[in-house]
Amino acid sequence: MTSNSFDIWRDQQLEEIEKFLTKHLANPRNRLNKLSEAMSYAVLDGGKRIRPLLVMAAGGVFDASKNGLVYVASAVELIHCYSLVHDDMPCMDDDDLRRGRKTVHKKYNDATALLVGDALQSLAFGLLADEYNGLSDHVKLKLVCELSNASGINGMAGGQFLDLEFVGRNASRAELEEMHSMKTGALLAACVQMGAATGSATQEEYAEPLRRYSSALGLGFQVVDDILDATATTDTLGKTAGKDAKNSKPTFVTVLGMEASREIADDLERQARAAAKELPREGGYLIDLVDVVFNRDF
Repeated sequence: MTSNSFDIWRDQQLEEIEKFLTKHLANPRNRLNKLSEAMSYAVLDGGKRIRPLLVMAAGGVFDASKNGLVYVASAVELIHCYSLVHDDMPCMDDDDLRRGRKTVHKKYNDATALLVGDALQSLAFGLLADEYNGLSDHVKLKLVCELSNASGINGMAGGQFLDLEFVGRNASRAELEEMHSMKTGALLAACVQMGAATGSATQEEYAEPLRRYSSALGLGFQVVDDILDATATTDTLGKTAGKDAKNSKPTFVTVLGMEASREIADDLERQARAAAKELPREGGYLIDLVDVVFNRDF
């Protein structure tokens, strides 16, 4: 269970990030109002914001400035939201529901959804390079490289490609782990690494526990997602339940079974928790975020 102090901290971070995103998604050009509105629809007032919270928590462990962290946390959330908009489109996962409401292409149209994703991605990298975020050029370059690697062919985009390639055929556990470590895990891991990199402390001695924490958390997030997809309702998930099985997509549950999937999730939770405790302040709120990721009511 998360602590009371974590709940207070989380609410404070989410309020600040929501205000920041609202400000930066606004566009003064009247002729672009519809696109700006669709971007805000895709990002605001929804989601658990686990990725930006990971940035803020990792940065807090390494004494990062709050101003810089808000820019970085917002950037990763924009990348995440862009990926959801594109993933939901008919040429990809073809879903009508996201975060309990119509997906962007259903609310608007396919062309607008495509452009929303493009614009959110561009805005994300703009925030990392922004002159007002207070970060050094060296740190900015490191953050841009980290986020681009996590988002591209060796990360989220490559993982999504493999996910589509697996439709209608069997996959081994090793193939599932490779695909999900890219599709879902890469960006989650990048959040931890980027939050730590934003801090002023030297992190070389903590590189290994950071890697183990982010790797276990990233894969664990997807294992839990697969369990929830098979057990939770559409109302609970905020997206269409059981869709992966219906579309003949291999998941940890369909490939390994429910009991084995739960055992894998439990093992990854232990790994993430142990790695976090090796970090400064025994991981700070990163420990609480292990609870958030692995105990999502299943």
